[in-house]
Amino acid sequence: MQLSKSEEELMNILWKQKKAFMKDLLEAYPEPKPATTTVATLLKRMTDKGFVNYKAFGRSREYFPLVKKKDYFSKHVNGLIKNFFNGSPGQFASFFTQETNLSKVELEELKTLIDNEIKNLPKGKKTE
Repeated sequence: MQLSKSEEELMNILWKQKKAFMKDLLEAYPEPKPATTTVATLLKRMTDKGFVNYKAFGRSREYFPLVKKKDYFSKHVNGLIKNFFNGSPGQFASFFTQETNLSKVELEELKTLIDNEIKNLPKGKKTE
């Protein structure tokens, strides 16, 4: 299940705040702020999709995320790799490094991250 752009924007606010009432969410939006009814509709859809839940306090609701940001974006990236790069992380990495105009320093930082991941692989783990 995926979020729309506007749902992702709201979800990012909720991930930052961890839990929030409607007024807190509205305050966090940049200008021009969406209408309360728009945010309420987004929250309803996100709740129906299983991304958000809430605790009721009288007529107020305190919303909180059910999905961790890291988990959501991990699935998103893996879906991109599967659907657009024939399931090849190498093709994705090649595209990413060539098309994002990374500086030499940024490429070296990426290389260091990859080298560290390789070092941290458990002994005996099958590598291809």
